[in-house]
Amino acid sequence: MSDYTMRPLRPDETRAAADLFRVALHVPPVKDEDWPYAERMYQPGRTLGAFDTELIGTARSFDAELTVPGGRRVPFAAVTGVGVRSDRTRRGVLSQLMRTQLADAAERGFPLAALYASEGPIYGRFGYGIATRALNHRIDPRRAVLRPEVPSGGEVELLSGDAALERLPEVYAALPHYRPGMMTRPVHWWAGFERHWRRAETPLAAIVHNGPDGPDGFATYSVQRQSWRDPSTMDVTNLYAASDEAFAGLWRYLLSVDLVDTIQAEDRPLDEPTSLLFTDPRVCEVTAVTDDLWLRLADVPAALAARTYEGEPVVLEVTDPVLEGNSGRYRVGPDGVERTSDPAELRLGVDALAMLYFGGWPASALVAAGRVQVAEASAVTRAEGLFATRPSAWCGTHF
Repeated sequence: MSDYTMRPLRPDETRAAADLFRVALHVPPVKDEDWPYAERMYQPGRTLGAFDTELIGTARSFDAELTVPGGRRVPFAAVTGVGVRSDRTRRGVLSQLMRTQLADAAERGFPLAALYASEGPIYGRFGYGIATRALNHRIDPRRAVLRPEVPSGGEVELLSGDAALERLPEVYAALPHYRPGMMTRPVHWWAGFERHWRRAETPLAAIVHNGPDGPDGFATYSVQRQSWRDPSTMDVTNLYAASDEAFAGLWRYLLSVDLVDTIQAEDRPLDEPTSLLFTDPRVCEVTAVTDDLWLRLADVPAALAARTYEGEPVVLEVTDPVLEGNSGRYRVGPDGVERTSDPAELRLGVDALAMLYFGGWPASALVAAGRVQVAEASAVTRAEGLFATRPSAWCGTHF
C-alpha cells in the first residue's frame, strides 16, 4: 500500500504545486509579482497533488483540442507541470499521478493527452510516444536573398505590447489548423504567454500579416544583443501563416529588420519550405531535428475512430499496461475502427501507436527499431498507407 494520498488541488493550493514543479526543474519558485499571471494558467480541477503529510508531487493539465488527420478537432488533455519532490522520488508517485490523470481524461471523454517532455526517457513508460518532430533553423540575413518568384502581397503590421496581447489570440484562433497536431490555445495557455510577454528580460515584438480578407498570419520575435559592439540574434518564437503570401511576407519582414546578424527559428515543421525561399538555400541551415509533441491515446478506440484513413485495412494488436482496457485487437481502415477477434497482423505498444497516429513515423521505421512486431508482412505497407498524412504533422505550441 502507498504511504501517500492523491486528489485534485484546491485553488489555494496551486501556488505550492507551481513551486514544487519549478524546484523539481531546478529553477526558482514563482515570484510574487509573477503569480497573478501564473495563477491564471491553472484550470480549476485539473491539477493533481500527491500528499503524505504535505505536498510531494503534482501534475496538471488544461483542456484544449488537437487537429487529427482528416481535419477533425479532438479534445485532449494538455499535460504540464509534472514534478515529484526529490526526497520522494522512486516510490511510485509519478506513476500514480500519470495513471490517475490519464484515467480521468478518458472518463471525461478526452481520448488524447499530450505533453512536451523535459527528459526523453520518462514518458514512454506511461504510453506517450513522439508523435511530431520539428526543425531548428539558423539563417544569415545578410546573405539571404529571396528568389524572384517568391510570392508577394499583403502588408505586415507591427503591434505594440498591449495590442499584441489583445489581437494575437483572435488571429491564431481564426487561422486554419491544416496540420495534424496543431492545437487550440485556450485562455489558460494565453495567460502563460502574457506572463512571458510582460516579464521577458528581452523585449518581444509581434507582427501580423494582413491579406485581402484580413489577418492571415503572424509571428513573434525578440532580438538579443549583449552590447552594441556584439553580434545580435533574432529568435523567432511563433510563425503561423494561412497562405503562401503570408508565409513569404512574414519572412520578408523578418529578414529586413536592421541590426540583426543571425536569425534563429526553432521548432518549425519538417516540410516547411523556408530554405527554398532563397537563391542560396544554404543560408538557411538546419541546426537540429527535435521532438515536438508527445502523444498518448487515453481512449484507444475513440482516438483511432476520430481520424480518417486511406488504403487497405490492417489488424493491430495494442498493448497498454497502464490503462489495460485499451489493450486488444483493432481492425483499422477507411470504413472505420472496430475491436476484433481476427488474428493480429501488427503488434505494438500504445506508445508506438501514438507515434503512428499523426503519420509522423512510417510503420517500417518502427518495425526496424523493434517498436512494432510483424505477424503479416504485407501489413507494414498497408499500415504506412493508412496512417500517412500530408502535410507533415506539427504542433508548435509549447505548454
